[in-house]
Amino acid sequence: MNELRKDFLWGNSTSSMQTEGAYNEGGKGKSVYDIRKATDDASDWKVAIDEYHRYPEDIKLMKDMGMNCYRFQISWSRVNPDGDGEFNEEGIKFYDDLIDELLANDIEPMICLYHFDMPLHLAEKYNGFVSQHVVDAFIRYGKEMLKRFGNKVKYWITFNEQNLYSVPEAFKISGYKGDNSIRDLYQIQQHVFLCHAAIANEVHENYPNTQIGGMLAYQEVYPATALPTDVAATRKFLEFADNNLIRLFTEGKYSDEVIHYMKLNQLDDILDPKEMEIVSHTKSDFISFSYYSTSTIDSTLIPINTCPNFYSIEGHKPNPYLLTNEWDWQIDPLGFRTVLTTISNETHLPLFPIENGIGVSEKWDGKNPINDDYRIKYHRDHIQAMKDAVSIDGVDVMGYLGWGLIDIPSSQGNMEKRYGMVYVNRGNHDLRDMKRVPKKSFNWFKEVIKSNGNIL
Repeated sequence: MNELRKDFLWGNSTSSMQTEGAYNEGGKGKSVYDIRKATDDASDWKVAIDEYHRYPEDIKLMKDMGMNCYRFQISWSRVNPDGDGEFNEEGIKFYDDLIDELLANDIEPMICLYHFDMPLHLAEKYNGFVSQHVVDAFIRYGKEMLKRFGNKVKYWITFNEQNLYSVPEAFKISGYKGDNSIRDLYQIQQHVFLCHAAIANEVHENYPNTQIGGMLAYQEVYPATALPTDVAATRKFLEFADNNLIRLFTEGKYSDEVIHYMKLNQLDDILDPKEMEIVSHTKSDFISFSYYSTSTIDSTLIPINTCPNFYSIEGHKPNPYLLTNEWDWQIDPLGFRTVLTTISNETHLPLFPIENGIGVSEKWDGKNPINDDYRIKYHRDHIQAMKDAVSIDGVDVMGYLGWGLIDIPSSQGNMEKRYGMVYVNRGNHDLRDMKRVPKKSFNWFKEVIKSNGNIL
C-alpha cells in the first residue's frame, strides 16, 4: 500500500482549558485550572484564545485549510459545574452548537471527555480519581455525553494521554492532593481505566455507529548505551508505561509483569474483582496517541528499588544524536515511525496519531506572516515517517491531527510556546486583539491535505 487512505482524517487537536476561556460564563463551574494564577512566564486560564465566543471564526480557518477532523475536549465543569450534580443545559448547548458547526463544514468532530481539568469541587472534596465517588461521577458524566452526542459524533476518546496516569504525572492531572504514594498512583491508574472501560463498554453495547479508542502519550525511550542494564531498564519502563495500557485497551487485562510487581509490593488488592469484570470486556476500535519527541534511560542514574513507573524520570538523559527545541524536547521523526509500527504489530488495529507538533517562541511584526520553515520541516519529516510506516511497514493509519492549527497556551500556560499554524495575537499577560494570522505553514499544510499527503 503506497498511499494513505482515501478517507484519511487530517486536522487538529485541542483541549477545552487551552482554547475556550469564558471560565465564568454559560453556567460553567470552576475547574482546577480556573484557580491557577498567572506567573512571570505563564498566563492564567480565564480567557485562553476565547474559543467559546470565536469558534465559528476558527472553524472557518479549519475549513479553509481543508481539515476534515477536529478533536476537541468537553469541559466536564462546563456541562456539570460540580462534576457530580445537575447538568448545565447552557454548557451542553455550547457543544451541541459547536458540533453542528463542524458538521456543517464537513469536519468530523472527535470528542475527548477528560484532558486534565478536574472540576474543582471533586478535587477539593474527594481528592480526584483516587476516589470511588469521582469514578462514579465520571461514568455518569460520560454516559450523559454519549446520550447527547453519541449519534452525531462518530469518534470518541475518554482520557487524553491515559498512560500518564501510570507515571508520576498522574498526581498533577487527576485532581489529586496527597502524599504521592505508589499505592495512590496504582489506585489512580486502576480507577481511570475503570472509567474508560465503563464508557467504552457503553459505546459498544448501545452506539453501533460510534467508535471509541484508547489514547496514550506513547513513551518511546531508548537505552542510553548498549549497557545491558540500560536495555533492561528501558524494556521494563516501556512495559509499565506503554504496553500495560495497550493490553488493557485491547484485551482488558493487565500485563503479567505489572500484576507480579503489584503482588510483590502488596498492591494487588487494588484490582477489585467486580471492577476487573468490567475491565475484562474492554475493546478498542482504534488506538490513538500523541507523539512529540523521544528520550533515553541511563540505568546508572536510577536508585535501587525505584518503582519502574519512575524510571524515565530518574534515569533521563539527553540523546546526543538528536536536535532539541528550546524546551529540550528532542526531535525524532524516525521514532514516530517506530511507534506506529510497534503499536500496529502489538494491536493489529487502525492507528490514529492525534497530537504531533513543535513548540517555538515566535514574534509577529504586526504585518507579515510568520515564516515558520522549522514547523514545516517538523511536520514534513513526521508525515513522511508516517507514510513510510504505511507503505513500507504495512501500518493502517486513520489520520493525522496536529497540535495544533491555532496558537494556544501550552500545557503549562505559556502563550509564547507556540505550536500553531495560525498566530493568535496575545501574550501571557497582554490579551491584545486576539487576531488570527495564518503563518507560512498554514498554506503548506493546506497543500498537504489537498494532495492527501502526496505533496510534502
